[in-house]
Amino acid sequence: MKRIYILIITIFIVSVSFAQTLQSAAEAYSKENYNEAVQIYESLSDSVGVSPELYYNLGNSYYKLKNYPKAVLNYERAILLSPGDEDIKVNLDMARANIVDKIDVIDRSFISVWFESIRNMASSNTWAILAIISFILFLIGIFLYIFNKQVLLKKIGFFGGVICLIFSVYTNVVSYKQKQKILIRDSAIIMSPSVTVKSSPSQSGTDLFILHEGTKVKIIDEVGEWYEVKIDDGNSGWIKDSEMEII
Repeated sequence: MKRIYILIITIFIVSVSFAQTLQSAAEAYSKENYNEAVQIYESLSDSVGVSPELYYNLGNSYYKLKNYPKAVLNYERAILLSPGDEDIKVNLDMARANIVDKIDVIDRSFISVWFESIRNMASSNTWAILAIISFILFLIGIFLYIFNKQVLLKKIGFFGGVICLIFSVYTNVVSYKQKQKILIRDSAIIMSPSVTVKSSPSQSGTDLFILHEGTKVKIIDEVGEWYEVKIDDGNSGWIKDSEMEII
């Protein structure tokens, strides 16, 4: 019992300390002490853990400092954890507008874009909850179909159950894909002012094209300190890991 009390007191102290530190960061930001706000938010992410709100506020602080690559990085991290947050999306677009590289995106099918937009409406946990709820509704529907004698209720139970089962499977798949986006971490932001992308993982490789800080890339391979990356227009090449930061 004594250990439980100690644990509760410890959790309470940590919570109060976290709230006070968060308040200090908010006050620093409101007073336009953006460097101080950045330092506090960064220390919180290292000591307490991450959240979309923390990354969002950190992105805002970097944006005010005109450090747009860091702003993009933190907004991207925030939207990874909370893909349906419109405020994060708006601020991410504002930060991207200050990035040098304007890359044309390869045309995608309407269905692909539509499904991705639906998937990004919620986080992995939200989709998982919807999957559980819809599966419970499926079981209720099957119960109605098997044990109810009224024809109308049996039809409602059967067809409603089938629809809920399909929705449960779909939301499970979406939840899994959203979780994989967080775990795999195969995207990064260029942090060097300019980077020459090579044809091979070597300084002697042929120069292909140049990328500038703040540009988002997708990691497709890794060899030692070199990453093979692809940009939205389909072009790919190799850059050093020191020239970018993984989202």
